[in-house]
Amino acid sequence: MFSLDGDSRSLNIFGGQGGPGGPAHLQGGTGGIGQGPVVNITTSQLIAHNLQATVATDQASQLRNFRASQTASHCPPPSRIFCGRQEILNKMHHFFSDTEIQHTYVLHGLGGAGKTQISLKFIKESSSRFSDIFFIDTSTIATIDTGLKNIAVLKDFGDSPQDGLLWLTSKVEEWLLLFDNADDPSINLKDFIPQCNHGNIIITSRNPGLRVYAGSNSSLVSDMEKEDAVALLLKSALQEATSHTEQIAAEIVKLLHYLPLAIVQAGASISKSQDLDGYVPLYMKHQARLLNEKPAQSYDQYAWTVYTTWQISFDQLTLPAAMFLQYCSFLHYNGISEEIFSHASKYKFRSNGPSKEELREPREFLSYFLGPDGEWDSLQFLDATNEVQSYSLISFDAEKKVFSIHPLVHSWSQGSVQNPKGYMSTMGSILGMALSERPQWDMQLASLLLCPHIELAVKMDVDIALVFRAQYATILREGGRYKQAARLQEEVLEKQTQLLGENHPKTLQTMGNLANSYLDLGEHQKAKELNVLVLEKRKQLLGEDRPGTLHTMGNLATSYSDLGKHQKAKELRILVLEKRKQVLGENHPDTLSTMGSLANSYSYLGEHQKAKELRILVLEKERQLLGENHSDTLQTMDNLANSYSSLGEHQKAKELEDIMLEKQKQVLGENHPDTLSTMGNLASSYSYLGEHQKAKELRILVLEKRKQLLGENHPDTLKTEKLLGSTSPKPGKPRRIWALFRRSAT
Repeated sequence: MFSLDGDSRSLNIFGGQGGPGGPAHLQGGTGGIGQGPVVNITTSQLIAHNLQATVATDQASQLRNFRASQTASHCPPPSRIFCGRQEILNKMHHFFSDTEIQHTYVLHGLGGAGKTQISLKFIKESSSRFSDIFFIDTSTIATIDTGLKNIAVLKDFGDSPQDGLLWLTSKVEEWLLLFDNADDPSINLKDFIPQCNHGNIIITSRNPGLRVYAGSNSSLVSDMEKEDAVALLLKSALQEATSHTEQIAAEIVKLLHYLPLAIVQAGASISKSQDLDGYVPLYMKHQARLLNEKPAQSYDQYAWTVYTTWQISFDQLTLPAAMFLQYCSFLHYNGISEEIFSHASKYKFRSNGPSKEELREPREFLSYFLGPDGEWDSLQFLDATNEVQSYSLISFDAEKKVFSIHPLVHSWSQGSVQNPKGYMSTMGSILGMALSERPQWDMQLASLLLCPHIELAVKMDVDIALVFRAQYATILREGGRYKQAARLQEEVLEKQTQLLGENHPKTLQTMGNLANSYLDLGEHQKAKELNVLVLEKRKQLLGEDRPGTLHTMGNLATSYSDLGKHQKAKELRILVLEKRKQVLGENHPDTLSTMGSLANSYSYLGEHQKAKELRILVLEKERQLLGENHSDTLQTMDNLANSYSSLGEHQKAKELEDIMLEKQKQVLGENHPDTLSTMGNLASSYSYLGEHQKAKELRILVLEKRKQLLGENHPDTLKTEKLLGSTSPKPGKPRRIWALFRRSAT
């Protein structure tokens, strides 16, 4: 119990343990006397105690509010070694100069590309025009809520995230809100953007989907310009800029593909050793270790290494999306198309190909993108690729319909798998399956998209079925990679001869294809000998009128023509044409090819009018059957231009070559041998028309490309060198020998 004394200044508290109970009867006994101490507390002491507690609570609250205000208003400065990005900064300055509406700008791109640093640089350069600047870590909903709550506390507007949003919405001022690292695609950022017509917002994200908040007011932050990258490396490496250090730095940043974070990490490593010259060999040997090494000292607050930042994103992917990225790292990093996978999913098993068990892993992976009916489901494929894109680990070219991976991400992903040989084999088989099911005349897909992937697979020496290696060689040849095609065909031929024997149809097919590659390489005698052998065997095994036999006869005629035996070539082509008309009909592509090659014979024998008439007929039919952009159509256009030139109609020839060159650049690419041949022919037309300087410049370009592609001793390279030394080609002679029957022997 307690009681107050008369002066009300002391408080008596009686306590202690109660006494024993009384004797037992109906009313019970009386309780005992308390045995505890008596405590006297004065009123002033109680008031002082309460006041002290209140002060402590206020101080804690003030400290929390101070820390919150510091956090809300604190925007770190950009790195002291920031370089370049002027184009993006200029665009941002221009965009934020208008103050009448709310502005939202999105910086998106791969982790480590420098999005945050660009934002901080912009803020530093233009901080005076903003009334308040707020920095919010947007990596999680919790950090966003904390950031908005801190704004409310700073502005004495409450202490909740909603209060922070309310202040931003109601305060019609030029505040700037930086949503940094908005990388999680599952967070709906709209819930945290102030819904008003004032204020300014910058969003940095790996997710290109956030452009929805800014429209065209966004920038893809990718690799640096070479000069800026060199300057950044030398600054971070504490190296003086001299002609020597700039030269070495240029080599290093090229290896790093101009990615800012990789450059800064390299600079930190070099600053410790002070060995700029030794970094390239070190990097070539220990790339993964160097890009995964966190510098002890850093120029900014970025917490992750190059590889760590991508691993964090990768860990968020679902299994199909993660597998897609990993398998794509065993393709070339550019030109990855959905068609590779969709064609492979339609693969039909054949007696001479691998079994279902041998292709179990490719089929399991492709099954992620099949619908309930077992057919390719583009929507499921889109879901997986969109997921990978949301972290900028892969990008998509909407115009070309192809994906690409940053080269450093490509090598990181490739090195992160546990069983690289297994992944190589699976992806190599998927390529082979795709080639087996691709549309028969799909030259564009072959030459522009597939060759780089196949070259990488050959370089990696993937373990795939022999039939797929033969398919690889076919595509390499169609894409103008004649040397690689011939080497691969020689390997396949050797194995097929051992396994199947010399007379097996597949062995003979490879021999015929190899002969075609020898023709492409200018090794005409070797091509002729091989074609003679194949023709003899096919006549014995198949008979004279079978398509495969006729195909070989046509190739042999081309060999005779290349060796200067034009009359013999003409007679053989007339025979092939008669048989093909009977067997295949007049409008079959193979029949038209034979007509075109016969026109070549006429041209070489000086019968130019006959050649022109036949080529006009073939061109009309090929346009109808194959289309304007098919390689056979373009080939006939080139030969018709040759006829015009031979007959002195040089302006007509030039006009046709101009059209054809543009088409070939689009269809085959600028470096394809056929494109280069057309460029050479166009140069001859310029020369005939008296435009000798134009002819010279074009021939110099053709010569450089042919040396790189075909080698210095290839007949086409030597011919170009010779023409560079003369004013014009001799009139009346064909300027090009077409290697017809370029498709695989059947």
